Amino acid sequence: MCHGARADDGHDSGRGGTMRELSTTGVLRPLRALVVEDEWPARNYLVELLEESHLAEVVGAVVSVDEARQALHLAPSGLGIDVVFVDVALGGNGDKTGLDLVRASASEVYRPMFVLATAFKEHAIEAFALGVDDYLLKPFTAERVVQCLRRLHARRRSSPASPLRIVARRGKSLVFLDTSEVWAFEAADRLTSVHTPHGTFDLDLSLVAIEASLGRALTRVHRNWLVNAAHIKELERDGAETTIFVGAGIGPGQPGVRVPIARERAASVREMLLTTATGLRRS
Repeated sequence: MCHGARADDGHDSGRGGTMRELSTTGVLRPLRALVVEDEWPARNYLVELLEESHLAEVVGAVVSVDEARQALHLAPSGLGIDVVFVDVALGGNGDKTGLDLVRASASEVYRPMFVLATAFKEHAIEAFALGVDDYLLKPFTAERVVQCLRRLHARRRSSPASPLRIVARRGKSLVFLDTSEVWAFEAADRLTSVHTPHGTFDLDLSLVAIEASLGRALTRVHRNWLVNAAHIKELERDGAETTIFVGAGIGPGQPGVRVPIARERAASVREMLLTTATGLRRS
């Protein structure tokens, strides 16, 4: 996820003092935030402001209502996403708007907090009637984002103690999996599969939605693969090709799955694995 874009250089003025002040509030667990915004500059600038506040951790940034709903459905316990920052007008969604996302979430068992982040003032009355927790107007400023996050911390819903689980399909049955059991997620032929010690099962979610909800628990190693780094057992380089084995053990015949590493990600994946391990001399 790129955090470098800014909508307006003028928004940087005076930001440093505010962020330094907030860095001392380590007693607060950062809110896990999902950003829904189809405009690249606005999306990345808001992500940057949220992350720099130290009051929020952005676990995903998606461009459509459908992707946002998938991410929320993967985290029904509330442990995945605390707050959704959503624009009203989202291109490429037909008639679906940010308000439709808020409206659809009203009937969910777990409903995260919502912040409408938009350039349109006229939706404020309807938004608050739907239960939106705050209303951010573009262009965003660091001070206004911080004010919003402080309000959200004060209103934070208590999260259930039960751990987040993944629901997948096996024929006509539903299978419930602990996230710690997952080896990898694979996208192929418009389908998504989850590989586990119990077998491989189908999911109704895209990799984007899965990554948004589970965040740092997974590592993107290829455009079609997300892996649980805790289960990586081998890394192999054969010429220009790099693969990893994710599974239960090491050696021939062990249950697991061999995953290709994208060429542009091979160095960073190797570095990630070596950083959290010892025993190999590194030049």
